[in-house]
Amino acid sequence: MFGEGALSASFIPVYAKLLAKGDEKEAARVANAIFSILALVTAVIVLIGVFATPYIVTLIAAGFEEERRALTITLVRIFFPGAALLVLSAWCLGVLNSHHRFFISYTAPVAWNAAIIAALLYFGNHMDLSSLAAATAWGSVIGSALQFGVQLPTVLRLIHNLRPVLTLSNPHVRQVLNNFFPVFVSRGVVQISAFVDTVLASFLGQGAVVALNYAQSLYTLPVSLFGMSVSAAELPAMSRALGAASVVAETLRRRLDQGLQRISFFIVPSAVAFLALGDVIAAVLYQTGKFNRNDSIYVWTILAGASVGLLASTLGRLYSSTYYALQDTRTPLLYAVLRVGLGSILGYTFSIHGPRLLGLDPRLGAAGLTIASGTAGWVEFVLLRNSLNKKIGRTGLPLSYTAKLWAGALVGAGVGWGLKLLVTGWHPIPLAIVVLGGYGTCYFAVTYLFGVAQSREIIHRLLRFHR
Repeated sequence: MFGEGALSASFIPVYAKLLAKGDEKEAARVANAIFSILALVTAVIVLIGVFATPYIVTLIAAGFEEERRALTITLVRIFFPGAALLVLSAWCLGVLNSHHRFFISYTAPVAWNAAIIAALLYFGNHMDLSSLAAATAWGSVIGSALQFGVQLPTVLRLIHNLRPVLTLSNPHVRQVLNNFFPVFVSRGVVQISAFVDTVLASFLGQGAVVALNYAQSLYTLPVSLFGMSVSAAELPAMSRALGAASVVAETLRRRLDQGLQRISFFIVPSAVAFLALGDVIAAVLYQTGKFNRNDSIYVWTILAGASVGLLASTLGRLYSSTYYALQDTRTPLLYAVLRVGLGSILGYTFSIHGPRLLGLDPRLGAAGLTIASGTAGWVEFVLLRNSLNKKIGRTGLPLSYTAKLWAGALVGAGVGWGLKLLVTGWHPIPLAIVVLGGYGTCYFAVTYLFGVAQSREIIHRLLRFHR
């Protein structure tokens, strides 16, 4: 909540605008002040969080029995300091993105993951599972420090020096804070939605919470790779737009429409793949050790539910970034609250009552949670788009373009499904290479023949690289 989402939406528009005007000294003062405020506030939250962890776990995972609850409390207490370091890492990301330095900030998490993997490899054969979980949590904290440290030298060169100073008198700092709190609340209610899903999943039977987390890791991957990356690149560029209102509106429309097309080109096939081939995807990533074929199919059902709202949720991020570039943080907040309220009502209905009415295994209620979230995501997306169109003019995806993407993805899914039937029984890795490779190749081929610019650009680049 304090990190990338809220900070980027409030800090980057102000900081990037100062850079666009050539006022680097004032931009540096703002960056130093925001760093100081973040460091202080997150330190206080970590201290409170460590002591309040038992109450937090009881609230969020009410269905956990005593042993799981005790382990969860231990892990959350370890994770809290790492979360504070990730907030400071997000501050680095905001500075770097505003200077169009994207590579460092988005590869820095490799250090975080490397520390976690190293902890697993080093302690994996010497500890029971609960102790290994705690050791891995400490690896995550060390990784958080590494992620922050990797970015810091470049940040210091860009702002010249880091001089922590607590001040609220600077008008640009106040502007960041005024923008921050609506975004913070907006991200907070979205996080509450995830907490509600966890609470409901904890009553759906053994393994439901874990399977939901596995599925969330998968369906947030395309959101992060394509939705968040495009949104992160566009926010500072949109924020730098200067001139009359009509000129700014034209710039935003052009960049928004281009971003929507780039995102949808990858998200549409991701959604269809989750729906049609989710078992293959889950198996190649997770099916080893105690994770078996039945677990892969269970995660697939949750992924299929997530495919309902994947496109809307991802495109909605770019629309929210456009609002933030206009320094309107309250409209996305309003629609986020509506989305969470609707998603919670539908989530309870679909997950608890849905399987019972349909005579299904209660664990399948986890798929109802993702379907509910996706339905609410579409409502939020439509509200964001319609409201923004009234501000800057008509935006959105051309119908013909969208139809070409869906046609390519559906044809590819048919080919992938046929290949899956031919190679049934193969090990998950070669099976995924054949099935997903055939699916992706077919999608690119069909969209290329349809003249989709993104497909032709990627294929031409690959051909030039091969030569």
